[in-house]
Amino acid sequence: MYFEGKDEFLEERMAKYDQWIEEGKVPTSSKVVPVVEALSGLQWILPTQQAVEVIRNMRSFALANCGCRERYQRCDNPLEVCIFTNDIADQYVKDGKGRYITLEEAKDVLKKAHEHGLVHLTFYNPDQFVYALCSCCECCCHDLQFMKKYQRPDLIAHADYVAEVDADACVQCGACIDRCVFDAQKKEDEKVVFYQNKCYGCGLCVTTCPTNAIKMILRK
Repeated sequence: MYFEGKDEFLEERMAKYDQWIEEGKVPTSSKVVPVVEALSGLQWILPTQQAVEVIRNMRSFALANCGCRERYQRCDNPLEVCIFTNDIADQYVKDGKGRYITLEEAKDVLKKAHEHGLVHLTFYNPDQFVYALCSCCECCCHDLQFMKKYQRPDLIAHADYVAEVDADACVQCGACIDRCVFDAQKKEDEKVVFYQNKCYGCGLCVTTCPTNAIKMILRK
């Protein structure tokens, strides 16, 4: 199993975020950002909630490998998907760990990550607040491991949107189950069941549903 045994790297990182949160330096460790495709039909989207808009307004941004997937090597998802911003981006480029990219290149990176079922998360630190937009897998990435291994869902902030399922349009294919890393979609008694209270609003289920039975709505 991915999450068995003690992991000093995760525990030290989690303790650091707990301290920052307690001191009021950051709101959470990270926040889920819905994929743009899942929100494209909505007219009242807040631009800052779209992954592209998060980086569009930054002074600079750079692309680097996912440190978590390099560390754990538990999957074959794309490595070069982490987008760092402003001072952190400049430092990554200076150290030879990343490269500056254009907005169009960033869009392609996010699209590729979405196709692989990765969750977009914005990450916080006290020095620069949002310093990175990463595309995360549940088996390697530290924040999703906080949730799965240590039962710390409080370290990840929900998106401002949540999925809503039209039960009449659902054909019970189960495609959404494989895409949901938050266990909001499950198969129970041969029926697909959606637990909206577990949905973090990543939107991955929306873009995989063959009958458009799922949509994103503003979270109340």
